[in-house]
Amino acid sequence: MNMKGSENVRQYRSRRAKKEAMEAYLFLLPFLVGVSIFNVYAFVQNIIISFTNKKSLGQAKFVGLSNYVKLLADAKFYQAIQNTLLYVVICVPAVIILSLIIAVALNQKIKGMGIYRTLIYLPVITLPTAVGMLWKWLFNNQFGLINEMLAGIGITGPAWLSDPKWSLLAVCIVLIWSSIGTAVIIFLSGLQGISTSYYEAAEIDGANAWQKFRSITFPLLSPTTFMLVVTEIIGFFQVFDLIFLMISSTSSGMKGARSIVMLFYEEAFTKFNKGYGAAMANMLFLIILVITIVQMKLQKKWVYSENGGDDK
Repeated sequence: MNMKGSENVRQYRSRRAKKEAMEAYLFLLPFLVGVSIFNVYAFVQNIIISFTNKKSLGQAKFVGLSNYVKLLADAKFYQAIQNTLLYVVICVPAVIILSLIIAVALNQKIKGMGIYRTLIYLPVITLPTAVGMLWKWLFNNQFGLINEMLAGIGITGPAWLSDPKWSLLAVCIVLIWSSIGTAVIIFLSGLQGISTSYYEAAEIDGANAWQKFRSITFPLLSPTTFMLVVTEIIGFFQVFDLIFLMISSTSSGMKGARSIVMLFYEEAFTKFNKGYGAAMANMLFLIILVITIVQMKLQKKWVYSENGGDDK
């Protein structure tokens, strides 16, 4: 091919690349507009509102850092932080460990495996309202099925949702049950991406099932595990719907189960202290941001890269 022909080919490829890029941006435009309006603009507005005394009605006035000063002296806020941290500490390890065990089991070639996978994922696609109402009935201390089963073996069940000592644990059980399905599917995807040649080589060396899991499966799943840990922590820091659906705001059990987002809802949409609620939301954002940054730094310590050992 002569020089002129090569130049024509380069120009054609350049025009085609620009056309494809333009088409891609056009397809992305609705999403980018939505993100700009409902995320970026709303985030900036929330920061501005946090420095005002905005209510539902009336003109908002600038109050400086008053909302943040009030927040740092609010015992209710610290209790909500403690409860939220408990949700994260209890639920994240439970979801990761249980979903990994289930995913390994479902990755085997067993008859009817598709049915088991569907059943595991059903809680994820069930409406939160239905999940909340169902478990609210199950945990009812007077006629709920759980306490009836405990009574059958001679144990008096607690007031799961009205006792502050038990309400958080009750919500954790439901959160774990409803969150495992997604994590199992993601782990299954990771497991099916591991080459069988690793296991074949390990079998030749005489490795047993535990040795293969410890030396092959878990290291090669570490990027998937890391991604799940990050997303699950962010998700459980924002727990709200099941608390709202299962526990009445006037119940004594709310004190033991109230999360930061639940407290934000009460302040911003029940008491209409939108400026104070906005400050609370910003504090939650900072907490999640700091924890995520720490996680990103720590991933170098344990996340394995197939191309070169630990991820550097």
